[in-house]
Amino acid sequence: MKHIRHKDFTYGLKRGLPIALGYIPVSFTFGLMAVSGGIPLWMAIFISFSNLTSAGQFAGTNLIINGAGLLEITLTTFIINIRYMLMSLSLTQRLDKNMNLTKRLIIGYGVTDEIFSIASMERASLTFPYLIGLIIGPVLGWTGGTALGAFISSALPDSLSNAMGIALYAMFIAIVLPVAKKSKPVIIIVAISVAVVCILKYLPMFSFISSGFRIIIATVIGAGIGAKLFPIDEEEATDEH
Repeated sequence: MKHIRHKDFTYGLKRGLPIALGYIPVSFTFGLMAVSGGIPLWMAIFISFSNLTSAGQFAGTNLIINGAGLLEITLTTFIINIRYMLMSLSLTQRLDKNMNLTKRLIIGYGVTDEIFSIASMERASLTFPYLIGLIIGPVLGWTGGTALGAFISSALPDSLSNAMGIALYAMFIAIVLPVAKKSKPVIIIVAISVAVVCILKYLPMFSFISSGFRIIIATVIGAGIGAKLFPIDEEEATDEH
């Protein structure tokens, strides 16, 4: 039994290594952005260690830097990260039946888009040792990349550190463009969301809406229109899964 657990853990580590390496440059950017925006170095590292949420983490931290209220921050991160609830529910159908609640909560902490994709492709039931092995690498990669970016940002001159904020926008462009090239619906949904943000920001009648709520409104409208215009066929979704 111990041999099987060790084998599952090792297999999970190998599967998670590419994810860990891919997380480092993105979390490095987060570390730069957070510290250059005034977040304490230790807090930037703690945010990454406790969240592991990528886009939601960037958006939430950016709102904190800009002095947004707790309600804005909570709603924004909730809407952006709500997909993790659906991913976790999907994975529960594949978990080892002997896995208790404590272990399930630990696994839930580490569910990300990439980890969900890898785990959902496994044919056998998902054991706790395998999932822990799969999660450890990405957690260390995400937290370590943040620490590296945060330390470098804290050592840079203020003028150069402040200029690093542009890296955030470059990262979002790098995330969206590859997907948009392959999917016309994604391009349309992104365009709709951007248009909504611009309308809310530049029309005087909407000047009372803060930046956080602009993101929330644009996300809900973009996703709603996308779901209406480009519904996913149930049979097609089942075949892909």
